[in-house]
Amino acid sequence: MSPADPDTAPRNVLLFSGHMIDAPGRKEPRFPASKETVVADAIAGLLDAADIAVNSSDLAICGGACGGDLLFAEACLARGARLELYLPFDETTFFEGSIDFANADWHHRFVAARRAAALHIAPDELGPLTSGDDPYERNNLWMLERAARFGPAKMIFICLWNGEGGDGRGGTKHLMDAARRNSAPVHWLNTRMLWN
Repeated sequence: MSPADPDTAPRNVLLFSGHMIDAPGRKEPRFPASKETVVADAIAGLLDAADIAVNSSDLAICGGACGGDLLFAEACLARGARLELYLPFDETTFFEGSIDFANADWHHRFVAARRAAALHIAPDELGPLTSGDDPYERNNLWMLERAARFGPAKMIFICLWNGEGGDGRGGTKHLMDAARRNSAPVHWLNTRMLWN
């Protein structure tokens, strides 16, 4: 059995969504690069909490963007969990918009996580977007569907979020609302509290 065997039922399925590292020049900071250690520590603390206690019998699902996604992925892999990464675009497009603007280290960190994960790319598996569809919303709903495939009782939603609407469609709020509709327990790492 490989570490990313999709047919092995996990103990828990941890579904994550969260802010990327802020792009240079972002007007209103949301996740400054200087807060990476704060976020990594908060994610680690949550994953080690008694009611979650992530281990090798768990499955982690997230995107692969710099910041929250990759910090979550790295923390889950460090605890032996299986990992599935879901991308809304082909890798080249994804790197341009979600990784490489931050710094080269995030690119290498994505590649390392990808090596240990089952990688899913929306255009390859779901086909092209239809008119009016948003790639980020589609990716969120796809991750939610995949997280629920073992039954909603196994799913735990974790988010790194400032509590506001996003920069566009398909952000963390969108996935949080969808997860709540599916009755998933929610663990919210509120960045406004983390920064204080």
